[in-house]
Amino acid sequence: MLSKQTVQTSKKNIVIYILLALVTLAVYSQVHRFDFINYDDPVYITENIHVQSGLTLNGFLWAFSTKLFGLWNPLVWISFMMDYQLYGFNAGGYHITNLILHVLSTLLLFWLLNRMTGAVWKSAFVAAFFALHPLHVESVAWISERKDVLSAFFWMTTLCLYVFYTEKESAKRYLLVLFSFILALLSKPMVITLPFIMILLDYWPLKRFKSQKENPVLWQLKEKLPFLALALVVVMVTFYTPGHSASYELLPLNVRLANAPVAFMTYLAKTFWPHSLAIFYPFPVHIPLWKAAGASIAIAAVSVYVLIKAGSLPCLFVGWFWFLIAIAPAIGIVQIGDFAMADRYHYLPSIGIGIILAWCLPLLVPNEKMRQNVFFPLAIAFLSFIAFSAWKQCGYWENSSKVFGHAVRVTKDNYLAHNNLGLALFAGGRNQEAIFHYDEVIRIRPFDVVPYHNRAIVYTRLGQHQMAIENYTEAIRVKPDYAADAYLGRANLYLQLGQDQKALDDLTAAIRLDPGNHSAYFNRGNIYIKQRLYKQGIDDLNQAIHLKPDDANAYNNRAFIYLNLGMAGQALRDYSKALALKPDYADAYNNRAFVYLNTGDVISGCRDAKQACQLGNCATLQAAAGKGLCR
Repeated sequence: MLSKQTVQTSKKNIVIYILLALVTLAVYSQVHRFDFINYDDPVYITENIHVQSGLTLNGFLWAFSTKLFGLWNPLVWISFMMDYQLYGFNAGGYHITNLILHVLSTLLLFWLLNRMTGAVWKSAFVAAFFALHPLHVESVAWISERKDVLSAFFWMTTLCLYVFYTEKESAKRYLLVLFSFILALLSKPMVITLPFIMILLDYWPLKRFKSQKENPVLWQLKEKLPFLALALVVVMVTFYTPGHSASYELLPLNVRLANAPVAFMTYLAKTFWPHSLAIFYPFPVHIPLWKAAGASIAIAAVSVYVLIKAGSLPCLFVGWFWFLIAIAPAIGIVQIGDFAMADRYHYLPSIGIGIILAWCLPLLVPNEKMRQNVFFPLAIAFLSFIAFSAWKQCGYWENSSKVFGHAVRVTKDNYLAHNNLGLALFAGGRNQEAIFHYDEVIRIRPFDVVPYHNRAIVYTRLGQHQMAIENYTEAIRVKPDYAADAYLGRANLYLQLGQDQKALDDLTAAIRLDPGNHSAYFNRGNIYIKQRLYKQGIDDLNQAIHLKPDDANAYNNRAFIYLNLGMAGQALRDYSKALALKPDYADAYNNRAFVYLNTGDVISGCRDAKQACQLGNCATLQAAAGKGLCR
């Protein structure tokens, strides 16, 4: 029979679970009306044909083989495929999935700490700190950061199962821990640090080191070796197997080494004063030696102090090294982007700071009653502050204009924020404002090809063709070996202006730089058709079809060449293929009708001619009627 105290504790825990869930939902519930943003979301969802195919065997195999962004996280792709089957392009559904995972991780964190320590309110504080910190908004409110909330969920389940294992060691429980860790690794490589967090928890609060008689190093190595081996496999897969090439330039090692301690101290500062938070923090042009050295000395000094106090303050030891170890893979020494730091990398490491605040800070006041009178209201005030800050920060993630507009305001010379804000403004028809932000990118990074290209697109929309050509030309001048899109864009303008030879030269240059560019082959093939260079035209359209087998226009145009070469049978096959791909293709019906009529198949020709006319192209039907056919 349960004791009265046990029942009361159970009720208290249930109340805390409910409060944690409700407060977290109150802060983040606004995400259900948020949109996709134009940074990473297109690659992950809105322009990803694999995700949009839903959860299929081919999609499953692709998820385990792809390394887009240089990362291997198959469970993230699978989760997006499932979301697409449920929500399609309704962004709110993807946001809700992120939020559910965040809430579940919060509840599991509370269970974990409470189970290990029995300190209900301290555990609740750390869980609330994790749930409500504004630095974590990016992980929850950005759909593309599904890898954060998914890996966090499996991080928590792994540790919860690990606690079960430590309470009663068995092979079955051990395998469950290992399986959960594998799921975490399949969600985000950053969780490779989890075995070291287990070792920290063994020291405190599990205190397993005291109960082990054998060599502690050997014992830990035997127990954690499978986890470490799996982590090593993920590192090898992530960094040493072929995959999607990075879109950023690798910074010199000395620059990365200088930025790492500065970024670490910035994370710490923003933990307690979360201000000027942005989706992207540009890498500083220059990091003073004193700043990097000072940050390094501070980190080393604190770490030495914590090691000295490990015996008397185990909570400080575990909290500090949880933060230090968990954030290490993303601190920038091994470069994973062209940013100085990112809010999302604070997500799991922050739990260590929460432990220090909950367990170590109260020790500064020896009197128990005074602790309650001082720290309880302080905790409520601090949590209220970060909750309000998170709610406000979350609002900036509603759409691309808001999130990048905010980033432009709170950071300096943020070229990516200016560029993506320009893209959002352009999509909304605010062309002159878009040009202003592209001008800013050019001011900050005159060597960057992207803003010239984007500005050319705006001028094209405005009908200012000469300005557009000048911007494409500048993009080509700035980076001639990375300007395939600029050549293609300029070629399209030359085509509109009737300057076919210039267009042909640019398309050839685009193909040289990007042999997989379908549009370049298609457009060059069409120019060859105009020039009656049919062999070259067929070669290019063959390549266009190879690169994009569902391009009905390419089949239609290739059929035209076959027809002019007297190959009516092959022309008919291509027109039929075009219509299979695009059943409402009026021109293809009209052209096929012409072939049928000229080869004596009046019935099929009249049928196609009438269908073409119903769809808006009556040329062949009118010509046939003039000859007394297709009445």
